[in-house]
Amino acid sequence: MAAPLNLQNMQLIFANHQSNPRIQTTAFHFSQFRLRPTSPRRSQFHVIKNSLIEASHVYDDVPLLSASEAIERLRSSRESCKRTLRYLAMYSSVFGGIVTDEGAMVIPMDDHMVHRGHGVFDTAAIVDGYLYELEQHLDRFLGSADKAKIKPPFDKQTMKRILVQTVSASSCRNGSLRYWLSSGPGDFQLSPSGCHLSTLYAIVIQDQSPPSYKGIKVITASIPIKPPQFAIMKSVNYLPNVLSKMEAEENGAYAAIWLDEQGFVAEGPNMNVAFVTQDNVLLMPPFDKILSGCTAKRVLELAGDLVKNKKIRGVQVKDVSVEEGKEAQEMMLIGSGVVVRPVLQWDDKIIGNGKEGAVTESLRNLILDDMKSGPSTVRTAIPY
Repeated sequence: MAAPLNLQNMQLIFANHQSNPRIQTTAFHFSQFRLRPTSPRRSQFHVIKNSLIEASHVYDDVPLLSASEAIERLRSSRESCKRTLRYLAMYSSVFGGIVTDEGAMVIPMDDHMVHRGHGVFDTAAIVDGYLYELEQHLDRFLGSADKAKIKPPFDKQTMKRILVQTVSASSCRNGSLRYWLSSGPGDFQLSPSGCHLSTLYAIVIQDQSPPSYKGIKVITASIPIKPPQFAIMKSVNYLPNVLSKMEAEENGAYAAIWLDEQGFVAEGPNMNVAFVTQDNVLLMPPFDKILSGCTAKRVLELAGDLVKNKKIRGVQVKDVSVEEGKEAQEMMLIGSGVVVRPVLQWDDKIIGNGKEGAVTESLRNLILDDMKSGPSTVRTAIPY
């Protein structure tokens, strides 16, 4: 049982720890306090008691680190984590160059992308030493920046050259390249007027886990969808997307499907949705209120081969009701992360026969072949 708190015990505690310099740096000196007679209940000396709680704990001093020590600690922290992702190279326009040490892959805290979410981003896949649809992603990237009122620090060709060189420096032949435009560092105010220059960041990511195209379950999202003004730009404001994904995982699903304000099918948290109707038509919601998916648009182009081979009757981009979607014979998610992945269940409704359909599989194979052997319009060679 702990000893009662009284003046004698407190003096003993201080005497026992007098030689401990770590205590001395954080403790209040006992002599600073004057005891005042009060009621018997107050005789525990509440002022000193509060100070004693502070003083009797052994606090580790917060170290003052040098830049090299901070980098080493960040590097060690990365190395100690069990993860399948590796970050092979990073470009920062703040540095004006590329680093390959994970300990140096940092951005300023006063960058408005960090504390105000004023930034946009995009991603391109690296497949067999080529960047897939880099031009298409860059066009969307710059369109998002324009909508977010961020003036890029470089023109498109300079950015493309920087991105290609970053991948080259990483020696990564299969992975992904993610890049950001921010209003830049400068202060912690709301307006970016104090930011002296916008910033470009890019990082090469290698995922060591094998891809999965296994059929999945989705639910209808209860998290509100972003208004069209924000949904059509790929900004770093992804909290609704994060909450939507978490809601799905909490309900044993892979993703949650958003509906627009009229109740039509919109999109997933970071992928588009498509269906194969009962009369064998590939059906996709329009892009006027959701993010224009580069992979989804490429799927629409490649689907022409399935029409020619009479695997589908046609392709349509139009509003899709929930009822129509759930009655489809096939449903799929499409995006650079999932490629083309079959949805076997939506809420309590089994889609089709509960197995991956032939059209979904064919579209995935078309995209994967396009990544490896498509035309120069969708593949940018990396000079390693």
